[in-house]
Amino acid sequence: MTGEKVLLDCDPGHDDVMAILTAARYADLVGITTVAGNAALEHTTRNALVTCDLAGIDVPVHSGAAGPLSGPTHDAVHVHGNEGLDGVEIPRPVRTTAGADAAGFIVETTARTPSLWIVAVGPLTNIALALRQDPALTQRVAGISIMGGGTFGNATAAAEFNIWADPEAADIVFGSSAPIRMCGLDLTHQVCADGEFIAWIEQLRTPLSAFVAALLDHYAQRILELVGEDLAALHDPCSVLAVTHPQLFGFGNHRVRIELDGAHTRGMTVIDRRVARGPVEVAWNVESAAVLELIRQAVASA
Repeated sequence: MTGEKVLLDCDPGHDDVMAILTAARYADLVGITTVAGNAALEHTTRNALVTCDLAGIDVPVHSGAAGPLSGPTHDAVHVHGNEGLDGVEIPRPVRTTAGADAAGFIVETTARTPSLWIVAVGPLTNIALALRQDPALTQRVAGISIMGGGTFGNATAAAEFNIWADPEAADIVFGSSAPIRMCGLDLTHQVCADGEFIAWIEQLRTPLSAFVAALLDHYAQRILELVGEDLAALHDPCSVLAVTHPQLFGFGNHRVRIELDGAHTRGMTVIDRRVARGPVEVAWNVESAAVLELIRQAVASA
């Protein structure tokens, strides 16, 4: 454990499971909030609870927004399945949620927890709602570490899924005065679960590792079917490790704006690379082997 206090906002999702395990291993994880994204809120919340059950993670889980601030609700069930974790039989969770007001929990937790990092690896709806409730939380947090955006897209040609799913929320978050650290697709596509990595997980031979290996094997096969390449990126744990192990990442400081109106570019993160300094720490490169080993050790130690 590095000692960094983290509140994880997520939408599990295969790679979110890895983020939960990584946060529990390397951070002082104070709570989990869930949002609709990869699947409907009822499923993402259940998946967070199940992951905590399997890994023995004892933190409160609060459900949050069931859809974006405005516009239609989008999901990624074509990747993750209708219930968010295709590839395994999802058990019934033992634990229950501690509440259904994720934004309120975020506000309360930032008020009582100095130097807290919010790590957001789904659509940014809960974070935006918390900022609306209490704009001053930007002055209390250590920062907001976001998995989202990039110079190219996966939901559309221009937009990454988490930003595209709620651009208005992303605009509020990126437009706030909070310190922001961003791991976009340019970075996360450097950290992929290939056959060798999945075999590492299988060799741990624990109930959790069997669950994770089955998840990742299905995820890798699904990405291969969709894009024709071996690009099963472990997006979400990157934003956790960018907080706990920042020395493994190469950052540049840039201005980042969210495109809200473009017919072909809605949800795009416009990263201004013309200037040397800006308010957002954008991660561009990473020591991939070291990050993959940290993720494997997180599964091993759970």
